[in-house]
Amino acid sequence: MSEFESAEVVQDADGRQYHIGLTAKEVNRFVLTCGDPARAERIATRFDRVDHTVRNREYVTFSGEYLGVPLTVMATGMGPDNTEIAVIELCQLIKDPVFIRVGTCGGLQPDMEIEDLVISTGSLRLENTSTFFVHEGFPAVAHFEMVSVLKAAGEKLKKRLHVGITATAPGFYGAQGREGIGFPPRWPDLPDQLARMGVKNMEMETSAHFTLCAMRGFRAGAACTVFANRPKNEFIDSGRKKAAEDSAIDVALSAFVDIHQTLG
Repeated sequence: MSEFESAEVVQDADGRQYHIGLTAKEVNRFVLTCGDPARAERIATRFDRVDHTVRNREYVTFSGEYLGVPLTVMATGMGPDNTEIAVIELCQLIKDPVFIRVGTCGGLQPDMEIEDLVISTGSLRLENTSTFFVHEGFPAVAHFEMVSVLKAAGEKLKKRLHVGITATAPGFYGAQGREGIGFPPRWPDLPDQLARMGVKNMEMETSAHFTLCAMRGFRAGAACTVFANRPKNEFIDSGRKKAAEDSAIDVALSAFVDIHQTLG
């Protein structure tokens, strides 16, 4: 037998998924994903206990328990391609997973303030990773239960919330209409176009996550903290970043406690 047990979803002889490095015993049904490994480590410090810590490539995972919830937090790195790998490989290990993504984003509406939260009802698929699975017109929608539970958690914690459509870009610069010196974007007015459509925010992972979970009927939601207001050209102070990230984390953890009580 070759090194891998499956020619489709690649795993090694020990049953570890090839990229995320996990076995079924090292991951829980309730999964919080984020991009930054340092953010995943901070989230894990809130756990009542950590049973497993696994690091493989950019994927950093902690599994344990939080207020009675069997919870896993995974850092996936940035982008829809990393998200694709994480979701597919996790779903080989978990029956009926429940996902919440926490991240940061650029706000596209002028009434948004730095450190506000955006709860995504769905995401415009500007990335093409998801098109290798579904038609271009396939809607990348959050699970309705997850939108509800995240909104309720945010209101309970008295956060300033915006609920609506997200746009997921495959990159940070040209893909979001930003110009680096010597690298003019093809569509510099993209943020303005999206704002006129009523899109709330822009980030780099959510539509791939929602699309893959919708294909299988899994529960998935997302809450992102506004780090930049694009219409006002404002960006968060570096000293406020961790506290602002923690705001979305607070909401996600509270939502997990609530959905766990509902699902049992």
